[in-house]
Amino acid sequence: MTQSRGRGRAAVGGRGQLRSTARRVVVTGLGAVTPLGLGGDALWTGLLVGRSGIRSLDAPEFAEHPVRIAGTVPVDPTEVLPKTQARRMNRAAQFAVLAAREAWQDAGFAAGGTRDSCLDPERVGISLGTIIGGASVLVAGDRRLRDRGVRGVAPLTAPMTVPSQAASQVSLDLHVTGEARTVVSACASGTEAIGQAVDRIRYGHLDLVLAGGAEAAVTPEVMAAFSAMRALSARNDTPEAASRPFAKDRSGFVNGEGAGVLLLESEEHALARGARIYCEAAGWGLSADAHHLAAPDPTGNGVASALRRAVADAGANLADVVHINAHATATVDGDLAEAAALSTVFGATDGAVPVPVTALKGSLGHLQGAAGGVEAVATALTLHHGVIPPTIGCDDLDDAVPLDLVRNIARPLPGHGDLALSNSFGFGGHNAVLALRRR
Repeated sequence: MTQSRGRGRAAVGGRGQLRSTARRVVVTGLGAVTPLGLGGDALWTGLLVGRSGIRSLDAPEFAEHPVRIAGTVPVDPTEVLPKTQARRMNRAAQFAVLAAREAWQDAGFAAGGTRDSCLDPERVGISLGTIIGGASVLVAGDRRLRDRGVRGVAPLTAPMTVPSQAASQVSLDLHVTGEARTVVSACASGTEAIGQAVDRIRYGHLDLVLAGGAEAAVTPEVMAAFSAMRALSARNDTPEAASRPFAKDRSGFVNGEGAGVLLLESEEHALARGARIYCEAAGWGLSADAHHLAAPDPTGNGVASALRRAVADAGANLADVVHINAHATATVDGDLAEAAALSTVFGATDGAVPVPVTALKGSLGHLQGAAGGVEAVATALTLHHGVIPPTIGCDDLDDAVPLDLVRNIARPLPGHGDLALSNSFGFGGHNAVLALRRR
C-alpha cells in the first residue's frame, strides 16, 4: 500500500482506472469503554485529572499469579446490554458494541442504527482491530470439553471465538451492511483499522465507517503468558502507579481491556447534514521493523518511517505536528525505541523533541488491540478541546528519553501547527501512526 498520497491526489480504482479526487475524512462521533469507565466523557475526565484505572485482580483464578493487576473495565457490559444479546457475544464484542453505539449517537444518528436513519446501509462500514478476540471463549470450551465431554461445549463457541466477532456484532446491532472488516496486527491493530477506514472513505467506497479497536484479554491464560515473557509490571501493591511510561523505574506494561470507536465520515457528507466535527482524519502510515519476534528495533527506524509516512499522507510537514500521543507501554526497550524514533524525526540538533508528548497507558494500562482506538479517541478530544491530558506514573523521566513529556498536569495545546499523531506498535514489528488535524 502506498503511503505517500497526500490530500487531493487521485486514486487508482480496482480495475486500474482513476477514481475521483480523494475526499477529506472527518471525525463526527466518539465512543469508548475503558478502565476509566463507560463512555467518552469518563475517559476524558479521568485522563485530564490524572486518574488511574488500573486495579487489583481479586478473583481466585489469579491468586497464584505473579502479576495480579490490570486495567479492567469497572462496568459489567452484560448489565448494560440486553441479556439475550450479551450472551451471544464475547467480552471484546460487548465492549465494541457499547463504544460503537456511543460513537453512532454522538454523531447525531438515532440509536437504532441505519434502520432509523436516512442513511444507505450499503454506504456505511465497520473497521475494527483486535488481537485475541474471543480466545477466552475457546479456553472455556476446552474446559467444558474436558469436564463434561463433547455435549458440554456451548453451541455458539465457534462464532464467539473468531476475532471478527466484534465487527460482526456491531454490524448486527446497527444494521451496517456496507462491510465489516477486522484488522489483526498485534498492538497496532486499532490504529491500522482506523487508517484502513480512512482510505475506504477517501476513495469513494463508503461514506461513513465506525472504526477503532476492542479487546478483552485479562484472563489467567493471557496474564500467565505475558508473565512468562517478563513483560508485565509486577507492582501488585500499588496498582494505580504500576504503569510508568518513559520513567527511569519502568518495569513493564500493565495488561488492560476496553474499546474505542470513532465515526469517520466524508467531509461533504458531514457538512451536508450539519454534523459537529471533532477534527479531520488526515492520514496514516504503516511500516514493519523486520527485526524480532517480540522485541522492537532499538534504532526506532521502522517507527520513524511510519511517523514520516503518516505526516506525508496528511499532506503536511513535520513542522505542522503540534502533539504526539505516544504508544509508550512502559517496557524498558519499547519506550527507548519510540523515543529514539521521535528524536530522529522531530529532534533538534541535540536530539531533544520540542513537540509535546503524552503517554496515556499510565492511566489505562495497555489495552492491546483496543489501545489504538481508545488513544485515537483521546487524541481527537485533545484537538477538539485544545488541551493535552497528562502522563501519570512518570515521576522521574528517563535521561535517555529526550521528550517534552506532559506530566501530572494537563497543558494547553500549542497555538501553532495543526496536526496530532497517535502511535501504535506491536509484537513482530507492526508500526501504525494516525494523523489527525484540528479544524
